Order: sequence, then C-alpha cells, then structure tokens
Amino acid sequence: MTDIKTYAAVAMQLAARSIERTPDKAAAREQMLDLIGSLESKIRSAAIFIQQYAGNPVKLAVLPEYLLTSYPGRISIPDFADKAALEVGGPEYEALGAMAQRLKMFIAGNAYEADKNFPGLYFQASFIIAPSGDVVLRYRRLNSMFAPTPHDVWSKYLDIYGLDGVFPVVKTEIGNLAAIASEEILYPEIARALALRGAEVFAHCSSEIGSPIDTPKDIGKRARAQENMAYVVSANTAGIELSTMPVASADGNSMVVDYKGRVLSESNTGETFTAFADIDLGALRAARRKPAMTNFLARQRLELFAAIYSGNSPQKADGLIQNNEVVTPDRDYFLRTQEETIERMIKDGLI
Repeated sequence: MTDIKTYAAVAMQLAARSIERTPDKAAAREQMLDLIGSLESKIRSAAIFIQQYAGNPVKLAVLPEYLLTSYPGRISIPDFADKAALEVGGPEYEALGAMAQRLKMFIAGNAYEADKNFPGLYFQASFIIAPSGDVVLRYRRLNSMFAPTPHDVWSKYLDIYGLDGVFPVVKTEIGNLAAIASEEILYPEIARALALRGAEVFAHCSSEIGSPIDTPKDIGKRARAQENMAYVVSANTAGIELSTMPVASADGNSMVVDYKGRVLSESNTGETFTAFADIDLGALRAARRKPAMTNFLARQRLELFAAIYSGNSPQKADGLIQNNEVVTPDRDYFLRTQEETIERMIKDGLI
C-alpha cells in the first residue's frame, strides 16, 4: 500500500440556512447557491491558517449536516423533495465540485437528494467530492426517524445499487474514506460495516445539540473511532439560521477523533474551523497490522453474531413498498412505524 504523508483534516462548523421561509423552489435554489458561494473563502482561509499554525496541508474539509437547507420540519415529503432535494449532477453539486477543484481538497458534505428511481421520495445523502470536482462517494442515510431511507425501499434499492451503493468506501490518495450521517454515529453496525470494507476515515456530518456535558453523539464518535481503529472527523452546525427555532439550538462540539478514540481537537460554539487535526494514516495502518489485544478489527468473530442479525429485524424492510410499488408516506408514517415496531417487540417478549 502506498505511503501517504500525514495531512490535516478540518471540521468546518458553519451555520445551516433553513429554506422553510423561501416562497418557492426557485428562491430555495437561489438561497442554496448563495450559501455555497460563501463557503470557499471560509474554507480557504481556514486551510491557510491551519497549515501555517500546524505545518501540514489541509486535504479534507467536512461540512455539517443539511447545511444548505436545514431539516424539513412538517413540509410534506413530495413538497420538500421538489423544493429542497438536490438532483444528482445538478447545479448545486456542480458548484461544490468547482469549489473542491479550486481548493484542491476533498470536500465532504450532506444534503437531501432526489433519486429518479424513487419519484416522490428523497434521501439524506452524505457525499465526498474529490479535488477533481467529481463526487467519488455517495452514501444514503440508512437509519432515520423522520425521512425515507434505502431500508424503506430495500429490495428495489438493493437491486439498483447493490451492497457497494449501500455501504460505499472510496480509496483515495488521502486514505479510504467513508461517510456516516448524523445520529447514525450511535449505531455501531453502520460504522463497523464500513470499517470491514476498508474505511480508515469517517466523515461525520451532523447537526446536534452541543453541550459541555458529554452527549450521546460525543460518546458515539469516540466509541466508533476506537472500536474500528479509524479517524472520525465530525462537523456540527453552528446553529440554524432562518428557522423558527432559536439559532444556537444545534451548535458546537465539532471534533476530530483519532483511531484510539482520543479527541484531538474540539470546537466551542459559533462558526469556526478550530476542530482540525493531523491524520496519520501510517500510524493507523501500522496499528491495524500489529498482532495485539488492541487490534480490534483483526479480532472480530462475525460468525458468532450472524444468526442473531439474520433473524427478525425489529424494524422491517420495504415499509414503503406496497404491491411491488413505491408509495409516498405522510409525515406521521415514521412515528406509526416505530409504534408498531415497539408493539411487536412487546408481543414477542423482547422488551
């Protein structure tokens, strides 16, 4: 495997901008492109400072969750898909790709995305754009309380994209990169599946409540890094603008965690680039290849758990497929599904 020089990664803690007050699709798209236009100077200035301060060039910048739109709220799924979901290869991705080219770095981000194979729905997508300007990784969030996921249309999604499209890992000149969306950092299986496909650096785009007290996500970031021997670069929003919520409701605690679960840097509140650190892939790869009690990847015995995981899943797949057709749910569908899942678990004596 080619040696890779140590480089810096930064979690850009920036304010998301809600589109809920925009009057129509055209205004929403204009607002998104305007926000993209403001990103480049912030990332470039941060990269210059980081290299001057710490010595290594910034090769990876991670942006917060749903930076361009904020969350959908109670906007119906078809309306939000039309108003806010990006098109694959659309103008927003073109603008982000051009920015990555000019900055000569990898840009990881997160947005709601439409898919022509699933009209009327949208998925929350985490993406990584290479310095070439190309989207080299597209990961659709698999576990969500309030939005459609590939699991909800599982049989059709798997037929179209295969397992590589469900758990993508991209091999690049800065290591093997993967993406985890928001609260999925709390689900060990997702990070483990990506690590077992070679992931070395997790780009975690998030929008979460910041606190001086350890939050579940803070604990999850450290745990996923340590148990998978991987770096986690986690960018939180610096609040959400143009929303009915108080601006700073999701702010702070962006961080970089190393492959031993150690927090290398962590941001306070507000827009900032202070969560940055060196990514030492040489040390990570040496640790993964060393026979030791601490080599957690090499000590996995997955056959032990195969029968349990292949049994009855608490939440069922294909909930949005009826009579072999994809259906568009109302907003309350997701809560009803969880209520039914809990009732079934009680009936089966699991809880």
